[in-house]
Amino acid sequence: MRRFIVTLLLAVALSATAALAQQLVWSVDFSSVFNNREGGDEARPDQTFIFTRLSPEVGVKLNSADSTQVHLLKGGVTWFQPLNDQLDGYKVQPTLYYQYRRQGTRDSWQVSVGQLPRTLLMERAPRYLWSDSMSYHHANLRGALVQYERGASYAEFYLDWRQMQSTTRREAFNVDFNGKWYAWSQGAPQSLDKGLWLGGYFQYNHLAKRKNAPDTEGVNDDVTINPMLGLDLMGGAMPVRLKAGAIINRERARVDEKWLTACGFIGNVNARWRFLEAEENVFVGKDLFPLYPRFGSLLNLGDTYYRDKFYSRTDLIAHIVQNEFVDLNTSLTVHATDKTTGFWQQISCRVYIDNLIWHHRHKRSNTLSTQQRLSTIY
Repeated sequence: MRRFIVTLLLAVALSATAALAQQLVWSVDFSSVFNNREGGDEARPDQTFIFTRLSPEVGVKLNSADSTQVHLLKGGVTWFQPLNDQLDGYKVQPTLYYQYRRQGTRDSWQVSVGQLPRTLLMERAPRYLWSDSMSYHHANLRGALVQYERGASYAEFYLDWRQMQSTTRREAFNVDFNGKWYAWSQGAPQSLDKGLWLGGYFQYNHLAKRKNAPDTEGVNDDVTINPMLGLDLMGGAMPVRLKAGAIINRERARVDEKWLTACGFIGNVNARWRFLEAEENVFVGKDLFPLYPRFGSLLNLGDTYYRDKFYSRTDLIAHIVQNEFVDLNTSLTVHATDKTTGFWQQISCRVYIDNLIWHHRHKRSNTLSTQQRLSTIY
């Protein structure tokens, strides 16, 4: 059945291309991760993730009479395969979406609808909204994505419908908004020297009941608001990014008829020198996920380290190979809370190629944009 679906998508794309004399577009996204986690507790046990993921896509680019507008239809699959002696444990998910792009003289819009690769996002969701483990197993958004850019500033909004309601499954979806507005900057957006920005993240997460469920099962809500202030210092030999803000999380199980509120401070520093990168994340506040013991990751999608009053995550990363197509890196991550510590060792590789990059593979003009996409991996 899966082979039939892939063959059908390819046939439709090729037929449409021939009929409309439009451009055939394609992409191949491959990633492999080894992540060994040690020093956890009962909530975060020692474990190892080893997997590969392959996401080929093919589609048709339809140019309208207005040269500033593009219509794109793409389809493919995402094959998630744990590394073991057998083929068990694999998961194949369809990818199929329509995308509209409009490029103005000063700004641009992009709207995507369907089952979308999460790599289309302009920025990876912070880990209190979307944990590493969720990134490993859920490669696609299921819904809609709207993105707006003006210079270095941007805003994006998306709906991810994670689970349909049935007699055995709860309905679950989340609505997210994030953005940055650069109040002061120098240089072009692609090579920003300095930038002071305002922005942040908002998420509404909803977990409903099963069909014909008893009233005691209830509907649940999770709302996160995180205003941020940041500064990008990118002009020197060692680019540095700083950001800090407040985080407010409100949750309720409607059967309890009360809201639970947690607040805190969150800060981040990222610096890079040549092929070496370091990042420090700090959280201080109350348990962000008070309903996690009852609903787990069905309601709370973030890293459970944010349930502690103090949490520090330190990442030390070495980009062994990083060019137009590949980011092969190794990293050491140290987690420290007021209760426990953790130590992760990771090796990850991502290879991304599409028709545009391949066409210009002998030119250097694509290097920055491609590395920015590669950097959105995990």
